Amino acid sequence: MASFSSSLRGGRGRKFKSEINVVPYIDVMLVLLIIFMAVPANNEPNVVNLPSAEKSAAPPDQYIQIVLKPDATLSIGVNGKNPVAAEDAPDRSAVLLRLRALHAENPDYPVMISGDRDSKYDDVIQLISEAKKMGINRVGLATR
Repeated sequence: MASFSSSLRGGRGRKFKSEINVVPYIDVMLVLLIIFMAVPANNEPNVVNLPSAEKSAAPPDQYIQIVLKPDATLSIGVNGKNPVAAEDAPDRSAVLLRLRALHAENPDYPVMISGDRDSKYDDVIQLISEAKKMGINRVGLATR
């Protein structure tokens, strides 16, 4: 016990620091920064689930229908009172040739494009654009 009292009296007195040690906080902040930088790089939004819409109007009586399937195949035909059976097409150029022929036979028929959720948005937009270039003014999208 003598050594305890001698160290208090005879030893060098220590002053208490009233500062905050920020080194651990800097370490934690750097770890969080690395986590927030790495997580968005791994999260790629490849799939967009579009909502389904209710029918806003009844479809026309006669129309040319282009169907985009998820495996990138296309089919084109006429639906309505005088239907023409849908034909599968190997590529977009074949569909456009068939669309040009059907539009020449029936210039007043609108074009209805239908595709499922797995169809590419770019394919739909390209078909709409090509139909507009042919002079077809009424181009619509089919919904469920």
